[in-house]
Amino acid sequence: MTKKADSKKLGQALNRPIILIGMMGAGKTTVGRRLATALDIPFFDADMEIERAAGMQIADIFEAYGEEEFRHGEMRVIERLLKEEKIHVLATGGGAFIRPETRALIQEKAISVWLKADIDILLARTAKRDTRPLLRQGNPREILERLSRQRDPIYAEASITVESVKGPHKEIVDRILHLLQSSLDRQPEPETSKNESQFRVKS
Repeated sequence: MTKKADSKKLGQALNRPIILIGMMGAGKTTVGRRLATALDIPFFDADMEIERAAGMQIADIFEAYGEEEFRHGEMRVIERLLKEEKIHVLATGGGAFIRPETRALIQEKAISVWLKADIDILLARTAKRDTRPLLRQGNPREILERLSRQRDPIYAEASITVESVKGPHKEIVDRILHLLQSSLDRQPEPETSKNESQFRVKS
């Protein structure tokens, strides 16, 4: 069986969606698209879905309504996708998993994957596009460092953690696929695991 066939078989074996979390610039959208293609399942980007639903750009939503209202709308979009789309890959915004209500929803309904990246990588990637509302509020490095200190302990609650490093995104996707397969292989019998998390893997 080819690796491509193995990945598609893994996609068929999944019983929950995969949600990518992490800081802005971690590569959630790019990795998410590649991961969905490998698994042969649909891909969604939460920010794009929010913009489609609101008819506004993310930066404009922040400016007009503030971050709290944006996060509330973000949770509604994620909730809708989890309800309407059975098995898929979803890339979320950097602050989605930080909101307790959204985090609880993701942990209950999906497999959360934290793409963990160091500040230099985040800074280099976010500098390519001036579309990040939070980075317009001061020095980007200082903002990213502060957000990372605040958010990393919360991101660490994810089911799976994968380092997002320099190099081909395919390597990150392959690592996620490997950890997903390992998790499925180690799942206990259903009758002994009703109250246990099925995916608790760290890389």
